[in-house]
Amino acid sequence: MALSLFSGRSKVVNIVVNDHSIRYVELKQRNPAIPLHYGQRYLPPGIIMDGKIQDFDTLENILDECLDDWKISRREIRFTVPDSLVIIRKVSIPVDVKEDEIHGYLYLELGTSIHLPFEDPVFDIIPLGIEDQKQQILVFAAPEQYITEYADLFKAIKLKPIAADISPLAIYRLYYQQALKSENEILLTVQFDLDVVSMCVFEEHIPVFMRHIPGDLKESWKVKSGRGRFSDQELVYEGEVNEITFQLEDIYRDIAKLMDFYHYSLTQGKNEVTRILLNGDHPMLDRILKDMKERFGIQVDTLKVPLQGEATEELPKAFHLALGLGLKEV
Repeated sequence: MALSLFSGRSKVVNIVVNDHSIRYVELKQRNPAIPLHYGQRYLPPGIIMDGKIQDFDTLENILDECLDDWKISRREIRFTVPDSLVIIRKVSIPVDVKEDEIHGYLYLELGTSIHLPFEDPVFDIIPLGIEDQKQQILVFAAPEQYITEYADLFKAIKLKPIAADISPLAIYRLYYQQALKSENEILLTVQFDLDVVSMCVFEEHIPVFMRHIPGDLKESWKVKSGRGRFSDQELVYEGEVNEITFQLEDIYRDIAKLMDFYHYSLTQGKNEVTRILLNGDHPMLDRILKDMKERFGIQVDTLKVPLQGEATEELPKAFHLALGLGLKEV
């Protein structure tokens, strides 16, 4: 299955699945991006772990119920590939390899000049130009087995997957559409979800480096009945307060380490992160935003998406990823 990350169609449903939830957004219009319908469902622990489906049948049954509740049966969909499954590599290849031959070349070179931490990958690429008499390309790779499982899952409930994407690209499209980018900025996107924190550095619209931090305390968050506008479920923290404080501090230190690694090791001191874009579904995202502004000494932003017809109400940030996914061209 081709992993088409960079390739909109109206009324396509945009689905984001992670270890603890399923969310969808259907767009009313693309520019500016306005949501028409949206919803979420929390998953029991153990259905998905580290982005990999552990209980296919139960997940299929839950998704089938969601289709009825959300009235999105037999629709075309875009979906995100779990961040924990994706890696980015900058690869040099001979200049005489034609564009339509690059994928074949990459497969031939696997295990020799190109090394990945898994077998049987699916690829997408971005050409970066010629450097030192070599073609430079950015390679996005994920294990075919797990991507195919998600595609098979959707097909089993009569949905029609037409494109896959990764979360940094999805949220960056929404960021770019809102005209927030500054000239010459180096942007670090931080997707701060309950189960994983995903970070990606962008240079001039290009994601050049990704890293993921597993969330260690998601079992301390319990799903309770709620009466919110966006879901009849909510997450309540039942662990020790100091425990989550320590976890957040550890993650902030990891973010700082990534910024230092990019500055000193990847760019030899030439470039450094100038701005952070924070997004995610963590229930404490407001506190995390405040902490990060105080800690890092650079601009830290979140996106705001007003709901149509609402003077003050915004689409919750947990849905921004699915909304950005809806801006992807197919």
